[in-house]
Amino acid sequence: MTPSQLIAYLNAIAVGELDSIRVKIAEARRACVELEQDELVRSLDEATSALDRADLPLYRKRLQSVVARLGHMR
Repeated sequence: MTPSQLIAYLNAIAVGELDSIRVKIAEARRACVELEQDELVRSLDEATSALDRADLPLYRKRLQSVVARLGHMR
């Protein structure tokens, strides 16, 4: 996945069942691993942990951070 495709993919994660959201984040994480973006991988891990704890503000913040950093990679 290119950074632009990954941005679109992450922006499309808005609502849905938690399992479905976790799967989408895991796929985005794999794409970040392939892009060798360890910091983004960590942020997505933190987003997943926040989601598991129902800490939605932190979850959103981490996803937005990843999207912003990917924007700089384009």
